[in-house]
Amino acid sequence: MNKDFEKYRDTAEFLKVLAHPVRLCIVKGLYESGSCNVSHMQSCLEIPQSTISQHLQKLKAAGMVSSKRNGLEVTYSISDDRIGTVLDAIFNS
Repeated sequence: MNKDFEKYRDTAEFLKVLAHPVRLCIVKGLYESGSCNVSHMQSCLEIPQSTISQHLQKLKAAGMVSSKRNGLEVTYSISDDRIGTVLDAIFNS
């Protein structure tokens, strides 16, 4: 065992961001669909748009999702390759 915890810090932070049911659901949905806007997420999740936006901000700050603006619509997609590996391990085991 290696007690150099610094090398585990990034992975621990990555997992902390995913460790919320709504964020995990958003990431899984984006991974499966490729991209999505907040309005579609709101109709699927049936939670307030402001709540979804807060979770998306955390995911975006962690570098897990990226956004693309097209006029008034903002579309989100996965931007971290580790997401697929983690989701496959969690949901396909």
